[in-house]
Amino acid sequence: MGEEIGIEDLGDLAIQVILSKLEPNGTARIGCVSKKFRDWASDDYYWSVHASRDLHMASPVDPFDNPVPSFKVAYGLWREAFSMYSWPLLKRVKMCWDSLKSWLDKNFPEVLLTLRKGASEEELNEVEKSLKLKLPLSTRLIYRMHDGQEISDKLLGLIGGYSVYNHLVNVGLLPLRHAVTASKHVIQASKYIVIAASILESRKFFYLNCADNQLYVGTVSLEDGEMMSCVPDSVLKSSGNELCDGVLLWLEEHCRRLNSGMLAVREECNQKSISQFPEKSPLCSTVVTNGVQVRASAVLLPEQTDLRIPDFLFAYSIRMSLLPEGCTVHGRTFSSCQLYWRHWIIRENKVVKNEVSAEAVIGKYPLLLPGEKEFVYESCTSQQQTSGSVEGSFTFVPGRLTHPEGDAFEVEVGRFPVEMPDYIF
Repeated sequence: MGEEIGIEDLGDLAIQVILSKLEPNGTARIGCVSKKFRDWASDDYYWSVHASRDLHMASPVDPFDNPVPSFKVAYGLWREAFSMYSWPLLKRVKMCWDSLKSWLDKNFPEVLLTLRKGASEEELNEVEKSLKLKLPLSTRLIYRMHDGQEISDKLLGLIGGYSVYNHLVNVGLLPLRHAVTASKHVIQASKYIVIAASILESRKFFYLNCADNQLYVGTVSLEDGEMMSCVPDSVLKSSGNELCDGVLLWLEEHCRRLNSGMLAVREECNQKSISQFPEKSPLCSTVVTNGVQVRASAVLLPEQTDLRIPDFLFAYSIRMSLLPEGCTVHGRTFSSCQLYWRHWIIRENKVVKNEVSAEAVIGKYPLLLPGEKEFVYESCTSQQQTSGSVEGSFTFVPGRLTHPEGDAFEVEVGRFPVEMPDYIF
């Protein structure tokens, strides 16, 4: 019989393969077997794998983003700092934040700079004591990683919003000190904490109900306690209330919409913000007619909705532009065209509710030139049902209204939905 071969005789390459398959606890335990195993298990390569897989960590940092000597040290610090939480929940919350920050870094770094350092357990305990409530674990973790945003008068909300007429909304995640102040003015304050709000003048507040873990947004009759759920109840129930609340589900959905391209950064009046008007089908229609592109979508305005009637108010955004090749009408190509007339068909539950034909849009007659930025305008429509749509057409004149160069032509505005969303932002 041959001599027995121990695991230490397998060779470094075989050991590397075995150790690379272990979970972090297994790597730590195997280091207790012998000095040789301790040396193998201390190799930072394995801990970089664990840190990357569990915490999406590209370089060794502690929970406050401070660099540390190794991935093993970093992993240990994270486990120690969050030992009171479920590790799977921690990984989920961190993944959400990392995805949001990655998108912001590429698309809107100004917002990334507003994120505050994480709050301490002591600060979160003080919030609970002050408001006489118990925060869900996932919300605690969200604030442990970032204590909301620095508040300023700029349009730098993490959630963003929309504008229509003089109504401008831009929602940011509140730091704890602002959340406490705002929450003390809420009816049943011992149950609700204000998590997010419009940074500007418009009154729009998001309330976490710490009793049922749902996130709500106030309506026009908020003083009477009227709120709307922001996360589908079915999603909240299926997620397991003990580990995941409405705030995390809401942020995860926002993250999905950003990364899918459904939402984008828009610049108006030299100010950039995340626009909640959808950019992709089926929530956004896109039609090109004779070289003129029109994109259209709508968003619910919960803070202007009255559930007592009910009267659901929606803002819609129309974005029109002329493609670089210009507009072609009856075989002729023109380098500009100008809007003259609009025709709207507004449906509620598939029944025509209103039909409008009139000059211009919001009193303007936009002149479109090849390849220039979209002309954007917003307006409102209300309905008593939760489902509706808008479609229509624009009449354009080649050249300019003062110097037409050809026959007027119609540009289609594809039908876009005006209906209650599954998630409310």
